[in-house]
Amino acid sequence: MNNTEIEKSTNDIYHFKDIIANNILPFYNLQNASIEEIKFKNTEKQRAVYKVTNGNNIFCLKKVYYNEADLLFVYSAMEWLYRNGIFVPRLLPTIDNNRFVLYDGMIFILSHWINGEKCDFDNISNVIDSSYNLGLMHKVSKNFKPIFGSNIKSGYDNIYMSHSKHMQRLLDSANSAYFNKDKFSKLFLSDFDKNLKLAKFSTELASSINFDKLSRSLCHGDYVNKNILFEDEKVWVIDFDKCSYNYSAYDISYFLRRLLKRNNTKWDVTLALNVLESYSKENKLNQDDIKYVLVYLSFPQKFWRLSKDYYNNISKCNKFSFYTMLKNTTLKTDSQIEFINTLTDSLKIIPSLKI
Repeated sequence: MNNTEIEKSTNDIYHFKDIIANNILPFYNLQNASIEEIKFKNTEKQRAVYKVTNGNNIFCLKKVYYNEADLLFVYSAMEWLYRNGIFVPRLLPTIDNNRFVLYDGMIFILSHWINGEKCDFDNISNVIDSSYNLGLMHKVSKNFKPIFGSNIKSGYDNIYMSHSKHMQRLLDSANSAYFNKDKFSKLFLSDFDKNLKLAKFSTELASSINFDKLSRSLCHGDYVNKNILFEDEKVWVIDFDKCSYNYSAYDISYFLRRLLKRNNTKWDVTLALNVLESYSKENKLNQDDIKYVLVYLSFPQKFWRLSKDYYNNISKCNKFSFYTMLKNTTLKTDSQIEFINTLTDSLKIIPSLKI
């Protein structure tokens, strides 16, 4: 970011604070409250989060990047979960009893500030409680119905089709690597065969999934440690921007991959089994759900994405940065292969299929 861009971004931040103070907070009778910027992302999908303090009361004010129909779906999801015993923040009403403020084409929502600690992925108790809570969320939301007028958000992507395309892209990247022969390409090719085996395993197993039998529910879409807060004995879940109808296995798979790709919890089979067991106490996974989890965890996601981005932008990317990221990724390949083989045996899903 150059000096002009930094100056513009700084001006945008101050401009937003003025907008909030003069045009948003009065709708909540908070015109005398103090405003602290927590996050400001000035991209195409502009979003912002502010901490609003009024005496002893603390609130979270958020500018969302989606439209009113999408917000209705998000609001419906949060209310449904709240009424079924899940700890989620509620959207507070304005003085004219709306659940948002519309100003100059921008939508703002307000909720109470959750004063909890972010889920610690190095704390096994936090991890197990989070996975149990996700199972409960999926259980109580199987019959979820959004408010009339909501935009129905749904996932249900075919993971077999997507991974087949990703594997083809890996092969295309290999061709680019043979042609370029630079430092990144040599490292990519040295680890390519192992990652291709992971991709083939993932795609072959995905082809055996009966998608009609996959469990379905309301899914959070970004169930990771930053969106899971612990307050005393309560597990709070925040940021439902990406929630949708989806396969339940997607949420728990996403959670697991974020957990297992870390150095401290790197492809830990025992940890993964404990997470799945905890989740299944409230929402039992069937054989096709388990297959989905294995498919999701076995695909070499980082290796595929780095190579795709590198060869798409080879003339203008930071080659040293890409090489460093690829190096760190290749250091985990053997662990991922061992993890998938052991987990496949443990879960007794197509035991003859090996990497």
